[in-house]
Amino acid sequence: MADQAFGGIRIRNLYKIFGSNPQAHVDAVKAGMSKAELNEKHGHILGLRDINIEIPSGTIQVIMGLSGSGKSTLIRHINRLIDPTAGEVLVDGVDVVQMTPPELQEFRRIQTGMVFQKFALLPHRNVLENTLYGLEVRNVDRAKSVDTAMRWLDRVGLGGFEKKFPNQLSGGMQQRVGLARALANDAPVLLMDEAYSALDPLIRTDMQTMLLDLQKELHKTVVFITHDLDEALRLGDQIAILRDGEVIQQGSSQDIVLRPADDYVANFVKEVNRGRFIHVDAVMSPLDTRTVSADLPVIAAETTIEDAARIVMAHPADEAVVSESTGAPIGTVSLRDLTAAMVKPARGH
Repeated sequence: MADQAFGGIRIRNLYKIFGSNPQAHVDAVKAGMSKAELNEKHGHILGLRDINIEIPSGTIQVIMGLSGSGKSTLIRHINRLIDPTAGEVLVDGVDVVQMTPPELQEFRRIQTGMVFQKFALLPHRNVLENTLYGLEVRNVDRAKSVDTAMRWLDRVGLGGFEKKFPNQLSGGMQQRVGLARALANDAPVLLMDEAYSALDPLIRTDMQTMLLDLQKELHKTVVFITHDLDEALRLGDQIAILRDGEVIQQGSSQDIVLRPADDYVANFVKEVNRGRFIHVDAVMSPLDTRTVSADLPVIAAETTIEDAARIVMAHPADEAVVSESTGAPIGTVSLRDLTAAMVKPARGH
């Protein structure tokens, strides 16, 4: 099946049931049978229930949830490491579920790259040989493969380490090799399954920064799995939160923090540093008929309230004008507005 109207990833009505005869229980699950009931009555495990997600090309989609929520099961459907029980997975308009084995092999080689939590490096190959492995499988010319691999190793900060072996590298360095290997294939879709979860906090932050910097240039379609909300909010253009194989809420970081769908999501976000993720346009006052002083600082609408507070504090008026991307003023915000928003829900939400 092809759907050329959408160039990213579109997941439609996706179900996954684990067990000896999953097809026999699809209708019951669609009719509302719970995960617990399916297990108790039929000895089958519900992995995913009616997943519907659209991921625009060139964006980072974060899938998050606690252990057992189905997030790793979901990402493995995109390159069909797991076959669904029902549903469609359209990548650039083509249904991966309907691909023949040769088509699927070509799809995995050319269109997707994957970065794993446990690095998945080949211990008997050095850094360079690990990085060019995907190109070697595709029978790319050796000299070109080496040149490409070396370029990406330099980009991820591993220039000079190409002759080292995985056991000679730190965890953060090994993950950089995994990222370089995925990028060397120049696949448009990058799948990252808990890629940074095994890393120390400071290294993890560095890797997040590297991914964001690379994404500004490369515009990959990235699906990033995590159980860490701060990581999700920092990286995701869009976030989907899973619980027991179901999507509980989808939206931007603003949607998730300001408008949690239920108590489950609210508990996720209650300890979040709101100042780092809420944008100033969520707490501003719309422009009224009063004249706004031309001396006030101007702050872009997408500025975080933490950064906006620093700007406003430096101005004697304790106030700023908020502008949209065109530069047109759309509101004002005071230091009081900003500090209040850091500790309680934004006005109107």
